Amino acid sequence: MGEVARGGCCPPMDLFRSEPMQLIQLIIPIESAHCTVSYLGDLGLLQFKDLNSEKSPFQRTYATQIKRCGEMARKLRFFKEQMFKAGVSPKGSTAQVDVNIDDLEIKLSEIESELTEMNANGEKLQRTYNELVEYKLVLQKAGDFFHSAQSRAIEQQREYESRQLSGDSMEVPLLQDQELPGDSSKAVKLGFLAGLVPREKSMAFERILFRATRGNVFLRQTAVEDPVTDPVSGEKTEKNVFVVFYAGEKVKAKILKICDAFGANRYPFAEELGKQAQMITEVSGRLTELKTTIDAGLSHRVNLLENLGTQFEQWNLLVRKEKSIHHTLNMLSLDVTKKCLVAEGWSPVFATNQVQDALQRASKDSNSQVSAILQVLHTRELPPTYFRTNKFTSSYQGIIDSYGVAKYQEANPTVFTVVTFPFLFAVMFGDWGHGICLLLAALYFIIREKKLSSQKLDDITDMTFGGRYVIFMMSLFSIYTGLIYNEFFSVPFELFGPSAYVCRDLSCRDSTTIGLIKARRTYPFGVDPVWHGTRSELPFLNSLKMKMSILLGVAQMNLGILMSYANARFFKNHVNVWFQFIPQVIFLNSLFGYLSLLIIVKWCTGSQADLYHVMIYMFLSPMDDLGENQLFEGQKNLQLVLLLLAFVAVPWMLLPKPFILKKQHEARHEEESYAPLSNTEESLQVESNHDSHGHAEFEFSEIFVHQLIHTIEFVLGAVSNTASYLRLWALSLAHSELSSVFYEKVLLMAWGYNNWLILIVGLIVFIFATVGVLLVMETLSAFLHALRLHWVEYQNKFYEGDGYKFLPFSFTLLDEEDELI
Repeated sequence: MGEVARGGCCPPMDLFRSEPMQLIQLIIPIESAHCTVSYLGDLGLLQFKDLNSEKSPFQRTYATQIKRCGEMARKLRFFKEQMFKAGVSPKGSTAQVDVNIDDLEIKLSEIESELTEMNANGEKLQRTYNELVEYKLVLQKAGDFFHSAQSRAIEQQREYESRQLSGDSMEVPLLQDQELPGDSSKAVKLGFLAGLVPREKSMAFERILFRATRGNVFLRQTAVEDPVTDPVSGEKTEKNVFVVFYAGEKVKAKILKICDAFGANRYPFAEELGKQAQMITEVSGRLTELKTTIDAGLSHRVNLLENLGTQFEQWNLLVRKEKSIHHTLNMLSLDVTKKCLVAEGWSPVFATNQVQDALQRASKDSNSQVSAILQVLHTRELPPTYFRTNKFTSSYQGIIDSYGVAKYQEANPTVFTVVTFPFLFAVMFGDWGHGICLLLAALYFIIREKKLSSQKLDDITDMTFGGRYVIFMMSLFSIYTGLIYNEFFSVPFELFGPSAYVCRDLSCRDSTTIGLIKARRTYPFGVDPVWHGTRSELPFLNSLKMKMSILLGVAQMNLGILMSYANARFFKNHVNVWFQFIPQVIFLNSLFGYLSLLIIVKWCTGSQADLYHVMIYMFLSPMDDLGENQLFEGQKNLQLVLLLLAFVAVPWMLLPKPFILKKQHEARHEEESYAPLSNTEESLQVESNHDSHGHAEFEFSEIFVHQLIHTIEFVLGAVSNTASYLRLWALSLAHSELSSVFYEKVLLMAWGYNNWLILIVGLIVFIFATVGVLLVMETLSAFLHALRLHWVEYQNKFYEGDGYKFLPFSFTLLDEEDELI
């Protein structure tokens, strides 16, 4: 969104306030309307308003043209599917498209007809080829049945004749006395059917045949070694060749129905071996001819699709542009003469000259005798919000917009979020070893951003790629805080010099404070490595993280209140300045600002005062002496003053504002005069006022209850929000402890076995645990908590986020998967 402005000279970007917007009206001659909208789409700095919202899509002027575009889009989708099936990918081309949309429509119809005919012929030839392949298998496999049966019959005949000649009295088979080979009058003529049945259905096929014919059939089956392509479904299937012998036409009818039910393909078969060999030869010849024809057709089809692929992206873009132009034209209204179209839309003030240039070029290129007219309209309607961003700030703006789009000209949290978000993340994630891993991942996406931005990525990769600069900043801050904590995969290093402490004796080897004596000057940067003694107790580092969390939280909440002051001053809302900003600052800093001061003084003086005791008894026993918990002179009197200010700030926020708003409302209605607004800015200031006194009806009770809720919310929120910032300490401690567990209980334990196999296994487990838990889950956890601290604890002080985003008509914002009706 922030990169829609392409041409012209633009003023410097201002992320703190959204771009000044104006509502403009365009009166466009019908003959130049298409060209004008096209040029404005290239410019991408005008958000059209729908002036025909009461009409359905089918009642609008350009519904027919949109239907044409939808039909062309359907054909392009058909071409894309065909290219995908053929393994042909569309190729981008830098050449300009020099084709009229009407000519393109005719060309697409011709290509569709040709491709459809080629597909139909190819499917028909392929089905015939698959049938011949099956037919050849039946001829080969079933021919083996008849050949082996004939061989056995000749053998038995010879054996029988030899027995008759020798007068052998061997027993004869059953029915031999009734069916002698020479008794042709009693011979039964059997019919047979041959074909293929899916192997998974062969057993059921045999059982059904037996039951349906009451056992009056003889079935022979043999498996085909390789799967064959079924002519009907076109899928590879394992099949069996079968031959079923039967007697009688009724039995044959039953067998045919069963074959149809089981998807068994039947083929004609000759009983004579000579005819079988001849049929195999004929089928083999036809297969060769069909294969040549199919290959030639496929080659021609691939050539057609490859030629289509070189122009597909350009045609697709042209159709989507044409569709978007006519959709936009449908938002315009006809004037009374029906010779001009009237358009209204929002545009940044700086883009006025660019819009006028586009109108002039469109009139000239379309040979229109009348130029389009631009005029600025005055309105009380709230404009859309438009922040011009770049590839670095756009991801941060996306984080803020996910919570809510800023109201027009409202202070934008993104300005400070660029720094505060990665820093709060780093406070929880601080480890310069893990930070380097994140940095490498971010650099990979940044270095390959040109290539990756042109590819379609999966959801997770696309989300990570979109936030590459956020991850880059988070990694840099994590390296910095990791150096402060002195943690590299939870291991401390003496990077900036030796530790300032040494052990008095061997008993303090694993200690953190007891038995240590200071032997050198203070460690120059970050936490002294000796403070990372045993992982069970880290008194200094733990205290540092906890108190730093409070300092950061109070500082950011004060920043949020200052942002509310900036909003009130910008919208000239003096009531909020005096009765919201000032008491909020007093209340917050009388309590938690004072706590932050005590933390800093304690660090500077090295005092052993108990700050918990100081803050609790500041409320319970404000008149008692502080004793050993006193940090500076006059601390007791200062606490009494701050406590008094905190109590005064609550009614200051609650009571005056509703009465002042009521008085202002009455004063306006006493005048009973309504003068027209002099300019758009004055109008917008009236609409942007955050108070309710702009309404005709003023309900004092509602205003008072609203102010009561707001006051209670701020007072309780000041406590809960400060406590919520302790998640910085908790997650940092959890990250450090997890990292320590993986290092000590996996890597060091595996190293202690002195076995290279165990060491390799331990190293693999350590790597996967580090990547999976610390670099993925912990990164996501710290990210979400930093997001919550910004959305809830920081932005609720000043950010309403009830605006709507500036969505200009721009060809650069066309969705690649845009479905046309």
